[in-house]
Amino acid sequence: MILIGYGGHAFVAYSIAEAMGLPITGYCDAEEKSINPFQLPYLGKEKEKQNLERMRDLGFFISIGDNAIRFKVAEILAIENLHPLNLIHPSAVVSANLEEGYGIMIAPKVVINPLAKIGNGVICNTSSVVEHECFLGNFSHLAPGAILCGNVQVGENSFIGAGSVVRPGIRIGRNVIIGAGSVVVKDIPDFGKFAGNPARSF
Repeated sequence: MILIGYGGHAFVAYSIAEAMGLPITGYCDAEEKSINPFQLPYLGKEKEKQNLERMRDLGFFISIGDNAIRFKVAEILAIENLHPLNLIHPSAVVSANLEEGYGIMIAPKVVINPLAKIGNGVICNTSSVVEHECFLGNFSHLAPGAILCGNVQVGENSFIGAGSVVRPGIRIGRNVIIGAGSVVVKDIPDFGKFAGNPARSF
């Protein structure tokens, strides 16, 4: 498969693909990277014709941590009828009835419990927890150690910071940032930044 984007988030994606037994052929990015810990060949930009064909044949993953950029790349490739693979680390504990979209990343030691739903392009980073009946909207991102208690809904393009805890039944809107270590005890509207215990707008 091919990685699109080759920064820190891609290094994690590489390790998950390796654990799954998926060989990485190379990476696409705006330019060749000087830091190349896995000695991957640079293939050029993902929109180049030869790379579109490679992705169609080999599969690919959008290894970009920024929600907005990841969405934009996925949208462009969807026009070509190309959809990224899912990366799920073998150490993750994932309910058999998870409803999942395409292009998701489930990192090491993640726990996802029954009746959860995860949209396209979602990141569940290291040791995050998604409890029963939670919903993660398209291109949302749980940072390491974030915990969603039961029946939590997270809107598309939102980010839940490292070590944050979201109380059962909470609704978090679209395009929201929750700061690291926050405790969310009330519903959060669309847009804005929130942090603290309890989480407040800032």
